Amino acid sequence: MKSTSSDIDISQVSDEQLPVAKHKLKGWKHFMGLYAGEHVAATEFVFGATFVALGASMTDILLGLLIGNLLAVLSWTLITTPIAVETRLSLYSYLQKIAGDSMTKLYNWANVVIFTVISAAMITVSATAVRFALNIPAQLNWYPTNLAFVAVVLAVGVIVVFVAMYGFNAVSDFSRICAPWLFTMFICGPLILMPALAESVIGQTFLTSWDDFMHIGSTSVWTGLTQSGEPGIGLLEVIGFSWAANTITHFGLIDMALLRFAKRKRYGLCTSAGMLFGHYVAWISAGIMGAGTAVIVQKSIVELDPGDVAFHALGLSGLVIVIVAGWTTANANLYRAGLAAQAIFKDKSRTKTTAIVGMVTVAIACFPFVFTKLLPLLTYAGLLVVPVGAIVFAEHMIFPRIGFTRYWAHYQSLTHSTPAVASWGLGLVFGFGLNALDVMSFYYLFIPTWFFTIAVYTALAAKYGAKKTYPEQEAQLNAFDARVEAHQQQEADLASDHVEDISAVSKLLRLTSVASLVVSIALAFKTFSFSDTLTVYESNRDLFFNVGFACTVIYFVTAYWAMRRQKALQS
Repeated sequence: MKSTSSDIDISQVSDEQLPVAKHKLKGWKHFMGLYAGEHVAATEFVFGATFVALGASMTDILLGLLIGNLLAVLSWTLITTPIAVETRLSLYSYLQKIAGDSMTKLYNWANVVIFTVISAAMITVSATAVRFALNIPAQLNWYPTNLAFVAVVLAVGVIVVFVAMYGFNAVSDFSRICAPWLFTMFICGPLILMPALAESVIGQTFLTSWDDFMHIGSTSVWTGLTQSGEPGIGLLEVIGFSWAANTITHFGLIDMALLRFAKRKRYGLCTSAGMLFGHYVAWISAGIMGAGTAVIVQKSIVELDPGDVAFHALGLSGLVIVIVAGWTTANANLYRAGLAAQAIFKDKSRTKTTAIVGMVTVAIACFPFVFTKLLPLLTYAGLLVVPVGAIVFAEHMIFPRIGFTRYWAHYQSLTHSTPAVASWGLGLVFGFGLNALDVMSFYYLFIPTWFFTIAVYTALAAKYGAKKTYPEQEAQLNAFDARVEAHQQQEADLASDHVEDISAVSKLLRLTSVASLVVSIALAFKTFSFSDTLTVYESNRDLFFNVGFACTVIYFVTAYWAMRRQKALQS
């Protein structure tokens, strides 16, 4: 859209390129479920093992992960959410206004690649659970060596693609169903395996105090030493790791695509469902489950894949958790990839671009290397996009406060913003240069890179026209925004109001789904607290495996049924 255009048919413009309509905004429950579902993922098994392999101590894990994840929540709340709520635009659409076509296309292509590979890795992880159940050999090469594994990846991937194609509501609904169960399973897992771990360390299957827990964890899980016996990472590294793990979405502003649907800015705090209940609890849980499984199968924790760990901790429910946790993360990332692709191919719908990107994603997922190289990818991807997030932050949050004009490049009808392109490039040189010089921990490089890019962009934009005023163009943009709002109001008038399903059947379904989770936790606590001997422990564990899996089936059937009844009421 050019600022001089006054005859654009808004009805022909994709909703993804316009601000989110007021009647499509979502409440806090949507975001609690969305972030809990996305960030309680199959990769938590990998991260849990990573901290063990890096030689973190137990005290550093308990404190460092808490601080780092709280900093991540604040980053979403204070940086990403205000811009998303004020503009109601995805980062891709916002960037088009301030950076022009050339940089926007380059950046969108980068995001398509990044999120496609992340989604592919999640699909591959989910496939490891099915591989384990079907006795398909582990895929240790960078390429697939078994056609059955390829078939499993295709089957798992198709579901991810279809959910992502249906857009934000489908992604949110899927996550809302999965999130409570995922959280329940990550609580149950360590409770089930702790008696076996305790027996191997202190010679008994039960804990008598917090000191026992700290001793077991410090001795068998987070020892403070690497596999080679060298001192491991410290508190600052643990904080930095957990804060930087999601820089691509908060400092990099990718999650504007999700948070633009938030009714209020404070909903950024809902990311705590992913960071505190997800990363904090799940990473600690995964470390304990990995150590417990290592004791049972007599292998090192770094030799285990998610399917091995989940099955020994949760039985058949463990295989389900790996599949579901991979799906929930892959769905959100494939949705982001589809948005980026749609921003490149504006004449195509987001559904079509997501379908095409999805097919490529599933093809990539057939190659196991995407999973084994995921950690380096996430680390470098974060540093790659942080300068772009800094540019948008400067334009939106800083420029109005220092007398500069927001959207100045758009008002000049520029198709190429030299300040934006140059600032991104210089930010990358600065960030990766600091990494090459090894002047500070890699996990914190995004902070000086962010501030450096803000300073460079502000200085360059001042020279290229940001200090000027554009009253005529601003008036045209305001008039266009008013037309958009009027058009969306007409759509809202035709839309049906939300009606809560309070029927007896739906209440019973919701009650049953909750009860199934309560039963699962109760059985896990029984295994943890009432296993005086190994024989009793094995009996309690087998009971959880059998009844817990039945509860898993009951939960998903009743939760999905209740959701469908609610949807039917809305149609």
